[in-house]
Amino acid sequence: MPSRSDWRRHLLAWLLMLPATLAAGQIELLVQTSPVAGFQYHAGPALWPLMRAGDALSLVREPGNPYDPRAIRVEWNGAPIGFVPRLDNLDLARLMDGGVKPAARIVHLQASRDPWRRVLIEVYLDPEPATIPASSQDQRPVQQRPPTP
Repeated sequence: MPSRSDWRRHLLAWLLMLPATLAAGQIELLVQTSPVAGFQYHAGPALWPLMRAGDALSLVREPGNPYDPRAIRVEWNGAPIGFVPRLDNLDLARLMDGGVKPAARIVHLQASRDPWRRVLIEVYLDPEPATIPASSQDQRPVQQRPPTP
């Protein structure tokens, strides 16, 4: 199974090689699918009856968040409904810090007592030119694998 750093390296390499069709708006690149963390602590429960699968969401980077410096707030029609989960936000925060503007949408709503199951979102790259940061605050050496015979 590929390691997390291998996955990140492959994602960044793929993004650098995106075809011109992405800029032309012909494809979307799915970055991740995640539940919304903290849904029950924000406006989510009050907005629940109005939300629909397919609704557009806004992602707002919160580098000054006291609980998570990589925090990404999820908003529905301008109202905060939670955050991208901490375990899923590292690569997305790096992309956003480098100027990439991902889009998001609701893909599944479930009436559940478990708030982690209520809203599932997709984060994708909007059909506009993607730019990858030339440098990152968290630089780690890339481990080279020996060639396979």
